[in-house]
Amino acid sequence: MSPHHLILSVALSAIFLGSSWAEESKAKRFSEPPHNYFTRQPRDAFSVWSERFQKGEEKLDLSSERARLGSLLKALDVPETSQLLVYSATSLQAGLIRPSNPRALYFNEEVYIGYVPGGKLEIAAIDPELGPVFSIFNTAFTSSPAPEITRTERCMNCHAGTVSWRLPGFTAESVIAMNSGGSLDGFRRDIVGHTIPIEERLGGWHVTGAHEKGDHHGNLLGTSAPGGYKTLPNPPGRSFEWENYPVRTSDLFTHMIHEHQLGFHNLVTLAVYRTREFMESGHGMIGSEDVAKLNDIARQLVRYILFAGEASLPSGGIKPDPAYQKDFLARRKAITNGASLRDLDLRSRLFRYRCSYLIHTPSFVGLPREFKDRVLAGLSSALREQGGPPEFNYLPASEKRAIKAILAETGVLAAK
Repeated sequence: MSPHHLILSVALSAIFLGSSWAEESKAKRFSEPPHNYFTRQPRDAFSVWSERFQKGEEKLDLSSERARLGSLLKALDVPETSQLLVYSATSLQAGLIRPSNPRALYFNEEVYIGYVPGGKLEIAAIDPELGPVFSIFNTAFTSSPAPEITRTERCMNCHAGTVSWRLPGFTAESVIAMNSGGSLDGFRRDIVGHTIPIEERLGGWHVTGAHEKGDHHGNLLGTSAPGGYKTLPNPPGRSFEWENYPVRTSDLFTHMIHEHQLGFHNLVTLAVYRTREFMESGHGMIGSEDVAKLNDIARQLVRYILFAGEASLPSGGIKPDPAYQKDFLARRKAITNGASLRDLDLRSRLFRYRCSYLIHTPSFVGLPREFKDRVLAGLSSALREQGGPPEFNYLPASEKRAIKAILAETGVLAAK
C-alpha cells in the first residue's frame, strides 16, 4: 500500500545512516529467514480486526464511501481529527491524487489509514515483530461479496528503500507538486522525523489553520519557468471540495505528531530486525562482533525517544487544531501527580516532558529483551541528574526528574 506517504521515516545523522550495522549489503532481506516478512502471521491491529471482519464478527457501514471510511476509523480507534491532506501523486493510487482530489491520512499510535476519494483504502499497522504491515482494502462495494483485503508486496517499492534501511518502513517526501500531481523538486527525501527543520517539510501537503501560511513548503504548487520553476499558492479548499472529507483540517501540530511517530517506528523496526539477525548468527546470543552495532542502534533510539536535536517550532510557537488536540490529550497516561508524556509545551518544542509517549505502545513494549535492556539502561543513564552523558545536558534536572517519575510509575523504568 502506500501510505507512500502514510508515510515517512527516521531523521538521523549522516554518521548514523552510514554506520556498519546499517549497511544494506550486509543485511538479510526482510522477506527471508529469520524475518519471513510475507509468511509470518501478522498480529497488528488491522490484521486482527480484518480476521474478525472476514468472519462476519465485525461490521462496516456500507451506505457510502465516507461512511465506510468513518466506520473503519471508529473500528480501529483512529480519530478523524488526525486528518492530513497530501496532493502530490505519491501513492499506489497516484492516478487519482492531484490538487483537486487530495489523499487523506489518518492515524493513531499504531495504525495509519490512507483514503483517496474514489479509490481504495490503504492501511499500515505496526506489528511488534514485523514492523509496518501494509494492506489495501477495497471497499468499493455496497453489498456482498465482502470487500477484498490484500496484503500487498507492491508497497515495498517505496516502503523498503534506503530511508528505512531496506526494511519495511515509512517514507515521506516534501516536494513541489504540479497541478497534475507530479513533482518539480524535492526536499529531505532520505530522512524523516522530528529533527528536520520545518522549513524543509510539507511540500505537496496542505496546512490549515493558524499556520496555513508559514515558513514551510506546504500549500504551494509549482509551474515551469525559465531556469527552473516558480511557486504559486494552493490554499486548502480552493481546488477541492471539503465535503469529500470527514473534517476540514490538515493542521501543523498534527503533521508534527505524525512525523515524530513515523521516525520512531522506522527506528524500532530497524532494532527488531537487526536483533533478530544478530541472535540468529550468534546461535541465540548477541555475538561479540555485533555488540557494538546493537549498542549503537540503542543509543540512537534513546536519543530519538528523548527528542535530542528536535527542530525548533516556528517563532511564536504552535497553535493546534482544538479538535485534534482534544483527541490527542484524551489518550494521556497520567501518573498520580497528573503529569503525562503527552503534556504539551508548543512554545519552542512539542512536549513539556521530552520523552516520547510512544514508549507506552506495543511496538516499544514488545521490543526483544536483548535490545530493550540496552535502551532502558541508556534511558536511565541519560536521565541521571548528575554525571550523565553530556549529550543529554539539554534536559534540565527538573525535567529529568519529571520524566523519571513518569517512567517509574508507568512501569517503564524500575522505581528507585
